[in-house]
Amino acid sequence: MSKKVSPDDLADAIVEEFQNYTDDVSEGVEKEVRSKSRDTKNEIKDRSPKDSGDYADDWSMRKTSRGGEIGYTIYNKNHYQLTHLLENGHAIANGTDRVPAYPHISISYENNVQEMMKNIEKIIENGGR
Repeated sequence: MSKKVSPDDLADAIVEEFQNYTDDVSEGVEKEVRSKSRDTKNEIKDRSPKDSGDYADDWSMRKTSRGGEIGYTIYNKNHYQLTHLLENGHAIANGTDRVPAYPHISISYENNVQEMMKNIEKIIENGGR
């Protein structure tokens, strides 16, 4: 719904509308990033090796912010030292054999980040709605 604005108040009205648009887009983007981060964490958990189940069950996420940017860090609470070994594979102590890679983090990330970027473009195009 539009409202009538006097010429004297036009600049203030433009600034107000721009601020509303910016706030709506920021809120929409933050919700999308949180949602896709949660989806990524859950997919990593589902794709994780489950010999004992502990590694897969320990995936978590936390909100991070720096310089006005909001993000989420997905991490393994108790088995963080295994993440790169399982994801990329590693040499066995004898040095001649290797344990094969078990990609689960990068696949989950790629699956979700592409969809998140498409959704963010739509949020921006629609003014956060």
